[in-house]
Amino acid sequence: MKIGLIGDSLTEGRPGVSFVNILKENYPKITFDNLGKPGETVKSLHTRLTKIKLDYDLIFLWIGVNDVYSKLLRVQAQPVANNPEEFEEYYNKVLELVIASSKQVVTVSPAIVGETSQNEFNKEIKNLSSIIQSLSKNHVNVSFLDMHSVFEIHLSRVTSSDYISIKVMRVMLDVLFYKNPTSIDRLSKKRGLHFTLDGIHLNSTGAALVADEYSTMIDRLLFNDHKSIQ
Repeated sequence: MKIGLIGDSLTEGRPGVSFVNILKENYPKITFDNLGKPGETVKSLHTRLTKIKLDYDLIFLWIGVNDVYSKLLRVQAQPVANNPEEFEEYYNKVLELVIASSKQVVTVSPAIVGETSQNEFNKEIKNLSSIIQSLSKNHVNVSFLDMHSVFEIHLSRVTSSDYISIKVMRVMLDVLFYKNPTSIDRLSKKRGLHFTLDGIHLNSTGAALVADEYSTMIDRLLFNDHKSIQ
């Protein structure tokens, strides 16, 4: 049984803690292909997918956060969608490619840009999530996972700082010097954050949260465990 994990640096697991490694430990009999790429946007992902051939039992498609977050950076590694209409156009193209490559697909909404859920960036994330959900409803073999709402619920229970890394060099330094969960969680706490290292990328708590949501979908779609859905 093979699962493909398509996404950006959150899926790759750098910087921050990898939720994919948690899945690999929890499902030793499943092959997980980590297809995450740092800085990936919906437009750059479309270009990448047209050049590779995929074949999976289940694909998780987690893309979109960089179409908001990378606009805050001084250097944009990949082209971003200029508006919601362009995002919808390219996401639909990506989804069609993914559907043709897997028996089942889970579209995952972008999570957060900053742990202040009501900031302007997360309002944009919420809009993109609605677009993804709407497109997903058009396909019988596509399930939607609202990761933004998952984080929003958990953020409502804590008080986080508004820290967001907006300097590319700072992100690069985090990749180089904070590689193990202990040091990542320590820096996260120092920054006043609960689920991320820098407002975007996951710490141990955030990675466990994502892994749990992915596991719920895996159990339901591949093992018919409907009891795991509340």
